[in-house]
Amino acid sequence: MPKLNPDLHGSAPDRSPVVLLLIDVINDMEFEGGEKLLKHALPAARKIAALKKRAKAAGVPAIYVNDNFGRWQSDFTKLVRHCLEDGVRGAPITEILQPEEEDYFVLKPKHSGFFASSLDILLQYLGAETLILTGFAGNLCVLYTANDAYMRDYSLIVPSDCMASEIARANVYALDQMKRYLKAKTSPSSRVRFEPGPDGAQP
Repeated sequence: MPKLNPDLHGSAPDRSPVVLLLIDVINDMEFEGGEKLLKHALPAARKIAALKKRAKAAGVPAIYVNDNFGRWQSDFTKLVRHCLEDGVRGAPITEILQPEEEDYFVLKPKHSGFFASSLDILLQYLGAETLILTGFAGNLCVLYTANDAYMRDYSLIVPSDCMASEIARANVYALDQMKRYLKAKTSPSSRVRFEPGPDGAQP
């Protein structure tokens, strides 16, 4: 990390070995299969919100890692507003998981949160070592992000009730792959513990 710029000019004030990622949770779900995904995503969103609340209390920062919907003119605030105000299918998810002022966000053009995005450098400045991955769809964007995180030597926690896919068995398969090959901990979110430590909070 550059010694003369330890905090991205003040734009990344947090330091935490544990970081919570919310992957593609701000989504209008106006696509083929979106209705099926919404059915599974709603209960997962409530679990994610509860986990995020506990993480915040423990000083663990949250990063919204969100698709830019294929447009390099994307604006995250505008995307949130679209999902809340335009009568889209994904509105209930956004209502549950609205970002807060202190949260971070990263826009991504492809499935993995790391590909052609600023996620890598943000995690370095935060001092992240363990990533808690949540979001949609579990068998696509969460899995691809987990693969890239594992290749970068992050420890992974993927709470089994905090991600969803269009098809339930595809979600189960993705969790199994992450547990088996990426060494991810996949217990339910209720078993994630945040313990205060000298460098922040750890599950």
